[in-house]
Amino acid sequence: MSTPALTTYQQHHLGPTYDHHVGHLYPAMVRASQAHVVMLTEQELISAERGARLLRGLAELRADTAPAPAYDGSFEDTYYLMEKRLAEACGIPTSDLDVQMARSRNDLDAGVFRMLLRHQLLGVLDRVLATGRTALAKADRYADVVITGYTHRRPAQPTTIGHALAGYAEALAGEAVAYADLIDQLNVSPLGSCAFAGTDLDIAPARVAELLGFDGLVTNSYEAVAGADHLVRVGTLNAQALATGARLARTLMDWLSWNWVATPGDFTQGSSIMPQKRNPVVLEHLVSYAGAAAADAASVLNNVGAAWWEDSNNATTDVQVRLWESNDRAERFFALVGGFLAELEPLSPPTREEIVASGATTTAAADALTRHGVPFRAAHSVVGRLVRAGAPDTWTPEGVRQAAEGLTGPLDDAAVSDLIAAAVRPDLVLDRAQVDGPGGAAVRAQVRVLGGAFDAVAGRLAGVRDRLDRADEALDAVAAKVAAQ
Repeated sequence: MSTPALTTYQQHHLGPTYDHHVGHLYPAMVRASQAHVVMLTEQELISAERGARLLRGLAELRADTAPAPAYDGSFEDTYYLMEKRLAEACGIPTSDLDVQMARSRNDLDAGVFRMLLRHQLLGVLDRVLATGRTALAKADRYADVVITGYTHRRPAQPTTIGHALAGYAEALAGEAVAYADLIDQLNVSPLGSCAFAGTDLDIAPARVAELLGFDGLVTNSYEAVAGADHLVRVGTLNAQALATGARLARTLMDWLSWNWVATPGDFTQGSSIMPQKRNPVVLEHLVSYAGAAAADAASVLNNVGAAWWEDSNNATTDVQVRLWESNDRAERFFALVGGFLAELEPLSPPTREEIVASGATTTAAADALTRHGVPFRAAHSVVGRLVRAGAPDTWTPEGVRQAAEGLTGPLDDAAVSDLIAAAVRPDLVLDRAQVDGPGGAAVRAQVRVLGGAFDAVAGRLAGVRDRLDRADEALDAVAAKVAAQ
């Protein structure tokens, strides 16, 4: 018998949506249904015999790893596919199913979405932690490699590779905490809210939440199905984190172009016409990833803002693909950043002469005078005169004293000597004691502090995974026990 032709709606919306969603939704819907049927049976809302039959059918669906069938219009979406296949597995018509008792597609979708996002964000957070630890390892190793730091794309002050990478690691540490907090915010169950107003049946939503590894319940049943703030947070956090990483990628492009660091071979492509070139295009891709994450976040915000505050496809189903793709992109982004940093090595950092000639030491020279009692603006003006007269390597004690005339009192030998040393020795930055600065000891102390921050988040992550594993074991055990009745 030939398959009926798809309607326009099926061909251009239901079919493509099914194709995008089924691989994500179907396994999670089956798992959520196992917990739901266990609860219905325990609450004696369905008989032990019916509960056992449904759980045996659900176990069969869960064990079936074959690809989902192609969309043919015989069912509306993934939700109805599951009902159709469950009825077949149980050997009953769909009219005899109890799996949807005291449950709506609304709260099922909301719960499954949270389960999927929770799983994906755990993977993203794994990558953030790994990348952060790689950045710290490189910061510690290269804490003594002096480079020119830039502001507004102009040479500014001496710093070190280690100082810059520890700075990015601190950003990652903050992002790691934000992802861990977001996972906690996501990990509450909307199941039991039904369409939005709950049910008069004596259900036990907390039991379903426990079996699925949720930490609790959404407080309000309307918010449980209408709420979308958690979806917005996923998209915007990814956009924020990738934007920060893209800024590092742009800076790394400069370092590579200036030969300060070696180009990691595993992250390059050759030229089709210029055999001498090794193009670090991965850094360009990272910037593009960040742009795509921002677009995904904007799409989510636009759809949520265009929806009513109720169950609405604009604010739920229609934004899911954007979030799944955003999470996948974020995980790949951090894998690439971490892999790139793992291979990063100094090649030809700027020489002392290059740093001095760039003018990057002049602030330190002015600060040297202030340590001898010269007001800062006067000290700044003295150094300004010196810069206009010639490069720091040409400065002499006599020239320094002449530059100070009329701006401050006579300079003693110690003040003159300190100014010249600060101007021609960018390596002095390695001795800077300021705890957040680029001094070698300071950077290594920062590495230890930030390592502790990553360890704390890793502990939280391990705790979430442990709770989820225990919930999985408990659900498997009780589902098997009920199914055996």
